Amino acid sequence: MARDTDRDEASFGRGFLTDAWYFAAMSREVRRGRLQRLEILGEPVLLGRSPDGALFALYDICPHRAAPLSGGRFAREADGRPSVECPYHGWRFGSDGRCAAIPSLVPGQDLDVSRIRVRAYPIAESQGMVFIFVPGGRRREVEAPVPPPRFPDIANSVSRIVERRTFSAHIDHAIVGLMDPAHGPHVHQQWWWRSRRSAHEKAKDFGPSHEGFTMLRHAPSSNSRAYAALGGAPQTEITFRLPAFRWEHVTVGRRQVLALTCLTPANDRETRISQIIWSDHPIIRIAEPFVRLAARRFLEQDGRMVDLQNEGLRYDPSLIWIDDADTQARWYQALKREWLASRREGRAFVNPVQPTTLRWTS
Repeated sequence: MARDTDRDEASFGRGFLTDAWYFAAMSREVRRGRLQRLEILGEPVLLGRSPDGALFALYDICPHRAAPLSGGRFAREADGRPSVECPYHGWRFGSDGRCAAIPSLVPGQDLDVSRIRVRAYPIAESQGMVFIFVPGGRRREVEAPVPPPRFPDIANSVSRIVERRTFSAHIDHAIVGLMDPAHGPHVHQQWWWRSRRSAHEKAKDFGPSHEGFTMLRHAPSSNSRAYAALGGAPQTEITFRLPAFRWEHVTVGRRQVLALTCLTPANDRETRISQIIWSDHPIIRIAEPFVRLAARRFLEQDGRMVDLQNEGLRYDPSLIWIDDADTQARWYQALKREWLASRREGRAFVNPVQPTTLRWTS
């Protein structure tokens, strides 16, 4: 029988998926010799790159007096290894989380400082991004069982656009809001995208994909005007993958555009949204200021709707989800339950999504 905490984590708007990779930053944002503090899944995390160029992530609380290690500085041990020095009493920790030195100790005080540890998170760079693996429980030593996610590669990319916003919402509401197919004509009304009057019935084919689902490749909707700027005959495919990645891969002949949305839960009330766009299409380079503005505008519109939605969610209402427009939201819930069950039972993840065609008006 599942524990009460398991059922609570599987509930919509509660709990987080652990034993998973989460987006932390762009590689270029994590500079050598710099320390920065993040909050991920309610945990304070020190993200740093040593003067030698090595990435690391530690639990950002010194076990002595709870000062954030991110407020300290880099030091160098006698054997040449870099360490992080706590700003309060100078305790030093290596990138593996082991205490390297306690300056206040004097000769004859018998203490094996290496037995003192803070949690070290697996960390990896991939495709110009930094990912942190968050294990379940409070294990201080853990290796990620799988590499971080990879997305369609775009060789010779001429543009990389990054826009961010923090939504005042639990990650479940943020994910469902971003994958919702029916809100566009109501929330994202602008001349270069679509209007409420342009809404019409749509039918899209979906299928299961690795730890998620995919809207199979198709011609973009005729009322999505921005695609026309790409010229030719665009084809697009949209994929969602647990725990919190959604990307749209557009091809126009041999040219490509990849729009990746990474959601990182800071805590149960805030979710960081990072919109990253790559392309080798010349129009994206030419129109980069407009594309950047459009991405920012979309996030602002979604953020305002989240803030408005929160007014209703304060009263903990029951939510009604309908077919077919809310089927993706139901799939996310089923994927989340299966993720938790597979890890609780120590078995392989079994994707609950089945191929189908969904219809809605937008």
